[in-house]
Amino acid sequence: MNKLLLTDNRLKIALHIVLWVIIFIIPIYISRAVGFAEIRPLWHFYTIAIAYGIIFYVSYLYLVPEFYFKKAKWQFFLIVVGLIAVLFILIIAVNDFLLADPERDRHLEEVMKRINENRNYKRPPMGLFRLVNYAFTSLMIVGFALGLGFMDRHREDEQKRKELEKEKLHSELAFLKNQISPHFFFNTLNNIYSLTTIDTPAAQESILKLSKLMRYLLYESEQGETMLSHEIDFMVNYIALMKLRLSPKVELKVSFPAEYPDCKIPPLLFISFIENAFKHGVSHRETSFIHIEMEANNQQIRFKTANSVSGTASTDKENSGIGLENVRKRLALLFPTSHTLKIEQTEKAFNVEVKVELDKTES
Repeated sequence: MNKLLLTDNRLKIALHIVLWVIIFIIPIYISRAVGFAEIRPLWHFYTIAIAYGIIFYVSYLYLVPEFYFKKAKWQFFLIVVGLIAVLFILIIAVNDFLLADPERDRHLEEVMKRINENRNYKRPPMGLFRLVNYAFTSLMIVGFALGLGFMDRHREDEQKRKELEKEKLHSELAFLKNQISPHFFFNTLNNIYSLTTIDTPAAQESILKLSKLMRYLLYESEQGETMLSHEIDFMVNYIALMKLRLSPKVELKVSFPAEYPDCKIPPLLFISFIENAFKHGVSHRETSFIHIEMEANNQQIRFKTANSVSGTASTDKENSGIGLENVRKRLALLFPTSHTLKIEQTEKAFNVEVKVELDKTES
């Protein structure tokens, strides 16, 4: 954010410099182009332009943030009026005294008299006209500075809001991951406990696989991001661990991509769906099935699970545990506009399909 802010400030300064260079060069160019060699009118123009610049920068950089936005609006308007009045006096002093040209002024006055004689109405005195024009232009410049101040404040508020949302995202993700881990270990340890009384070598192998899973959870998943290949290895080990206690009545089909872009993704993003499928898709009394499939390319990751629903199993929100609800929240936080999640339940099957757009991942 600091680098972006620095770049933005440098761009603003560069644009202001270019603007003032243009303001100073164009009058010279025009006067040379029309063959007007008198330089005194240019100094009159520059004096007024500098006064307007002072009004703008004092209002924009100091008065608006230090008075208007700090609930001191009366002081703001009083200072603005005072500043405009002081600068007008200085303009008069410079243009009418230091840069005075009596002969030119007398000639200009005669020209204005002849113009007024041929009109049905009289123009206001030149001094009043200058004052009204200067005051109106100055107030417009103050209004412009005030509008820019509101835009800057809105941008800063928006930046702060995004930072708060980012902090909230990290805290909620940490909370959700900490919920997933105990839930996952609770089910896995129950599986290993069952195996110790049936097949001791299988139980030992399960403990070894569990240690690999724990290493992944303790180290890699703490980084907030992991490689897709590591996440796939984690899911493969988990499925192998769960497969040890499946009966021949359970049809297990697993398909992970052989080739895929090894991109970074949030850890433990799909494991809850697999866990849910094993928890509710296995029946000990009738034929059941669990199908797990993943596809990945440069644009998208598509993950699907399908499992049977037995008469005793339930996949509603209350009985399916915290896993599915957590992954809903994680997807909403991590990919608010670049994911789709479809969950369908029929009398015989529970289907989940997740799509994550990699080229639209939210930062």
